[in-house]
Amino acid sequence: MTDLTDAHAVPLSTVPNLRDLGGWTTADGRRVRSGLVFRSTELHRLAGDDLTKFDALGITAVYDLRTAAERSAAPDPALPGVEEVPLDVLADSSTAIPARLNEVVADPAAVAAASEALGGGKAAELMEGTYRQILSLPSAHAAYHRLFSALAEPAQPGAALFHCTTGKDRTGWAAATFLTVLGVGRDEVFEDYLLTNDELIPALHPVFAAFQAAGGDPEVLKPILGVQRNYLEGAFEEMTAQFGDIEGYFRDGLGLDPAVPELLRKRYLDE
Repeated sequence: MTDLTDAHAVPLSTVPNLRDLGGWTTADGRRVRSGLVFRSTELHRLAGDDLTKFDALGITAVYDLRTAAERSAAPDPALPGVEEVPLDVLADSSTAIPARLNEVVADPAAVAAASEALGGGKAAELMEGTYRQILSLPSAHAAYHRLFSALAEPAQPGAALFHCTTGKDRTGWAAATFLTVLGVGRDEVFEDYLLTNDELIPALHPVFAAFQAAGGDPEVLKPILGVQRNYLEGAFEEMTAQFGDIEGYFRDGLGLDPAVPELLRKRYLDE
């Protein structure tokens, strides 16, 4: 399996925002094992030499957090030896922006007319509301229950990857809770989360350019296509209000066996 101990980002041009969740240090001085859990954008553009590089990561399970419509519009490729597991986080939401992201960026002319409606901080408010909504949606609870149950399975061979469309919101929350339950400090959790702005935004320059060419204000897209600290802060605030802490969220929110957090720590932390 590829050694990525000190390199979170995995540079594949066809899969921006792909990175290893290993290498972070916990509050008690342990280290998250590298090469076992990855996060990314959707995989439908994976091709050429990137296929060989992806195969070298040793990934045997891909957890797709997108809606059925998103998966149908841009299906992940069938990869030899890789199990594809659909987990629709936003199945119970008809308003969440991440689930409609392809609609937003696919028709710049239509979105240009909505620039005023989304400007002035409104887009950021909608995004933060989506993050808070994830803490209450039954579909989100069911999806993350299955994800963390699978990750905690000691017999799970190879590495795992989870992703959504842009790998920043549904995926961002999965990564943040994964690192938090392992004991990684909040500053480092936010550092991983905000890396999306460095890894993803440059790859989306054509989207911004097309939007502007159609008469839209590209500033409107930044809160939608990037991440902001207050989005994740809102999710953590909602988690604390509803469940107390990460252990309570796993137990009472996701309905996981109380042993799961320790199973995750045993599997993914170096002693």
